[in-house]
Amino acid sequence: MKAKYCDEAAGIYLRLMTYEDTDLIVKWRNSEAVRSNFIYQALFTRETHEHWIKTKVETGEVVQMIICDSATEAPLGSVYIRDIDRQHNKAEYGIFIGEASARGRGIGTAAARLMLRYCFEQEHLHRVYLRVLSHNEQAMRSYEKAGFVREGCLREDVCINEEYRDVVWMAALNQ
Repeated sequence: MKAKYCDEAAGIYLRLMTYEDTDLIVKWRNSEAVRSNFIYQALFTRETHEHWIKTKVETGEVVQMIICDSATEAPLGSVYIRDIDRQHNKAEYGIFIGEASARGRGIGTAAARLMLRYCFEQEHLHRVYLRVLSHNEQAMRSYEKAGFVREGCLREDVCINEEYRDVVWMAALNQ
């Protein structure tokens, strides 16, 4: 995986997530910087993440990868596709950059490009879509640079901290 899904310019590669990544994923996902940008904002536990692996990853509904620094092999964050729909050849994309030092450096954009390539080459998906809170302009710009297109906005679609928020839908197509 390392040689095939790497971006030398960005200095990253993707590798499949393992059980050994659980504590790091839980730590990252529970950090305010990451959690505040997710629609699902409940705190994660080791048990909930291991349940995710058993019921989603191991069943093929989810493919989750770790974004790693090419020079040090240090984990920086995670990308995944979920709800893989083989009938319609589509899945939902997600990402988080867990290490604060890796944010704002284009790593998210590079990881999204690599994951799209994986989705189209290995999973043979036609469509990869995502949902993002409308106030997260930085993420939307990154997704657009990676190849996603804004498709629509669902007004007041989710309620977070007793406030309704708009959700923007974006997608990339295998053309």
